[in-house]
Amino acid sequence: MDQFKDIQNLYFIGVGGIGMSALARYFNSLGKKVAGYDKTSSALTRTLEAEGIEVNYEDELDTIPEVFKDVKRSLIVYTPAIPKNHEQYNYFLKEHYLIKKRAVVLGMITKGVFTLAVAGTHGKTTTTAILAHLLKETGAKVTAFLGGISEDIQSNIILNGHEVMVVEADEFDRSFLNLSPNIAAITSMDADHLDIYGDAEQLTNSFLEFAALVPEDGKLFFVNGLPLTGTTLGIEDDSDYRAINVKVENGAYHFDMHTPTQVIKDLKCNLPGKHNLQNAITALAMALQFGTPPNELSRALYTFNGVRRRFTYRINTEELVLIDDYAHHPSEIAAVYQAVREMHAGKKVLAIFQPHLFSRTRDFAEDFANSLSKFDAVRLMDIYPARELPMEGITSKWLLEKIENRNKAMISKDELLEEIKNTDCEVVVMMGAGNIGEAILEVEKSLKK
Repeated sequence: MDQFKDIQNLYFIGVGGIGMSALARYFNSLGKKVAGYDKTSSALTRTLEAEGIEVNYEDELDTIPEVFKDVKRSLIVYTPAIPKNHEQYNYFLKEHYLIKKRAVVLGMITKGVFTLAVAGTHGKTTTTAILAHLLKETGAKVTAFLGGISEDIQSNIILNGHEVMVVEADEFDRSFLNLSPNIAAITSMDADHLDIYGDAEQLTNSFLEFAALVPEDGKLFFVNGLPLTGTTLGIEDDSDYRAINVKVENGAYHFDMHTPTQVIKDLKCNLPGKHNLQNAITALAMALQFGTPPNELSRALYTFNGVRRRFTYRINTEELVLIDDYAHHPSEIAAVYQAVREMHAGKKVLAIFQPHLFSRTRDFAEDFANSLSKFDAVRLMDIYPARELPMEGITSKWLLEKIENRNKAMISKDELLEEIKNTDCEVVVMMGAGNIGEAILEVEKSLKK
């Protein structure tokens, strides 16, 4: 923390982001003065405000609190997603404030502290949350920065001490290259963020650079089959750490874990889907490497209740099952499909999907079509643009035409409730990384009236 000793004020541009808000909460817990800007009010920004962090929603200079006019004692943290013409950002730049990207600040925090980092295009958020939960529940003095809201603590940060840090290592904008991991895991390396990387090879190279950050006396874990050198993870295969004797009982996985030195018996994971079982194996292996007592892992894992918007049951009755998931990549949609078929065998499933980013929709159109075609019915919302401007010809209607499913249609946000009320499907899965996450809360509230 020495590098922040002269900093008393931290202002976050994009404070409502999942990674930014965790950092804001961290510095707020240290007694620093914290405030920030975000484009729109959300459940997360409202939570920050309730915790004493001032948030403004107008990109104007007079909304910046006066205390942040102290250039020498202030640090400005920003997300690369902000536009280049952002007025507040350009003011801080012109006045020569100390300005750093979110990823750089996270790297500064973890430097000099024993760090466990989880990377991967899919699975990193849940794996990080499981790992942090395992360490916390077994008594480690851990600070953890999560890329989602843990259902157990209703937060994206764990503040339980400073002996070890657990961080989600984000590949977006090569952010994870700012970290100094002692123990690291890579869950997947599927092509994504091609608007940043250009092609899949550049993304792969970035993961290889991340893997190289692990020191010789550290440990790199990775899911079996990735082009890496280290310790492998898997399910019912020849991996160094693997789940064996896997069975499903009452919606939970029961399994044993084979390691290079022992077999840990009677483990239970409450999260649906083989991808989540893989996430659990990854977290368990990292916890063991850190030094967590094996006999304490079963209880700790069983008490983990998941991450919000990762196969979250909003409604689970005989009449209707409504599932909320962040899936925004074809592989993630395929994982949700596997989980829902395993946990709700024989039931008809309606998939409602909001594509995220024009570039991602364009780059993976065929894969999106293939993964969505497997559901019994498909409804597409308009593309959520996030940081992008529209691209000519790239629309949800264009994607819908590629889906091979007779029961398919476009749907607007206003039509969601009636569609779900009138469907003959017993299970509805709403997926996407955009504002569909807010929309499902409105649907849930209306259906429960």
